[in-house]
Amino acid sequence: MENQYNVSLSQKLSKTGLSDKEAEIYAYLIEHGGAFPSAISKATGINRTTVYKILDTLSIRGLITELEKRKKLFYQAENPKSLDRFTDSQITIAKRAKESLEQIMPILEGLYRSSPNKPIVRFFEGKEGVFAIYRDHIATNKKYEMLAFSNTSEIVQFLSEDFKKEYLKIKARVGITTRVITPDDEVDIKYNEIVYKNFPKILQPKLKHISKKIFPFKGEITIYQENKVSIVNFNEPNVAGTIIEDQIIHDMMKMIFELSWKGLK
Repeated sequence: MENQYNVSLSQKLSKTGLSDKEAEIYAYLIEHGGAFPSAISKATGINRTTVYKILDTLSIRGLITELEKRKKLFYQAENPKSLDRFTDSQITIAKRAKESLEQIMPILEGLYRSSPNKPIVRFFEGKEGVFAIYRDHIATNKKYEMLAFSNTSEIVQFLSEDFKKEYLKIKARVGITTRVITPDDEVDIKYNEIVYKNFPKILQPKLKHISKKIFPFKGEITIYQENKVSIVNFNEPNVAGTIIEDQIIHDMMKMIFELSWKGLK
């Protein structure tokens, strides 16, 4: 019996925060009322050096007591309530670790985003999310050319009049020009007359059309600023969008747009 210990108890103890070997040694000690390291090693199969290290750890945690018996070190388990105190201390340590993580999380996220060759991807849901994407198109003071594959008839219906006016006003002030590939729907063909009729012709988008029967699409892909691409799905009730901030993806999408543009009359 001295060379045995309750394996089931050991497995349950390992779920309290003790390692597997710590649980084995503690289970053996609490069942036998105490033991010398040699006996513990023989019963558990854990080599004696490791047994001594674990006994030191358990002693520091207040789970076992070390005493001298027959001029040798003898170890016995403390009252099981010490395990309760141990698990409480683990909870406290975990809470402090979480608090520390929360303090440095903004720094870690900043480093993650700034890591080279790692695209920044942001997801947006609902109408307000899509509005946020459109605001990002014009969140710059630098003039640039915006490129888009767009179902403009969907935009006309989706964006409120007030939002369109504000969007176009800022776009005109910054000097953002646009080229758009759209379906050949009647609204898409007359898009400039409907939306840009009060703006100088230089700011009206240059449009090319593709067959809506061959290439039907309900959303919009916009290549904008220096390194961003936005993708918007206008389909109710799953209105959503994504912004990808990455130079390589931006340049590839721009190349695809230019190839498509040159291929259209």
